[in-house]
Amino acid sequence: MRIDILTLFPEMFTGPLSVSIIKRALDQALVTINLHNVRDYAHDARRTVDDSPYGGGAGMILKPEPVFEAAEAVKTDIAVGEATSKTNVILLTPQGRPFRQEIAQELSTCPNLLLISGRYEGIDERVIQHLVDDEISIGDYVLSGGELAAMVIVDAVVRLLPGVLGSEASLDEESHTRGLLEYPQYTRPAEYRGWTVPEVLLSGNHGEIAQWRRLQAIRRTRTRRPELLALANLSPAEREITNH
Repeated sequence: MRIDILTLFPEMFTGPLSVSIIKRALDQALVTINLHNVRDYAHDARRTVDDSPYGGGAGMILKPEPVFEAAEAVKTDIAVGEATSKTNVILLTPQGRPFRQEIAQELSTCPNLLLISGRYEGIDERVIQHLVDDEISIGDYVLSGGELAAMVIVDAVVRLLPGVLGSEASLDEESHTRGLLEYPQYTRPAEYRGWTVPEVLLSGNHGEIAQWRRLQAIRRTRTRRPELLALANLSPAEREITNH
């Protein structure tokens, strides 16, 4: 997979891209991530990328020219260098569809992602109408820019790529993967300060452990995120549990 990111602050990505799972994926050539400074495509010596909004109003708006030209340069490079040239262009914006695990899985199957980090008061609407394929929000709050949101998208997507995680089976047990929050986890010691690990987890009976974990995941989801249960794949008996 190839991921390109348009940003005004490429230096913000140095830390997140140089450690942990993403670094390992980069080192193993399972993904390539390229940062592009939108200011490099400005048309004046001052590298201006924003202007005041037509019609008045507070704040500044990202201009269309540098964003279009940066994106077109990326697409041209992809078309020349790779057999699969289709690129999904995504704008990170509070107005986008809420980011969920299903979207991360969807994006992990795309050969090329181009993430546009918004800034200032917004971005010229012509970018959204004629360049962007999708708009994504990571939550109902406002950030200073789309860089942090882009980091979230990258992390959630890259870890889904084949070979990135040490154990592919671990993906199936994570929160949100099956529509439920993850069950409680324990490790050694079996007793700490008088608090003990549930006996079933020490039994060695994998069938009973699986049933316990499933029940705990359902109960935890009911308590913390009940709205998720409406979409979860539950049996009639499990659905009955959620009603009590």
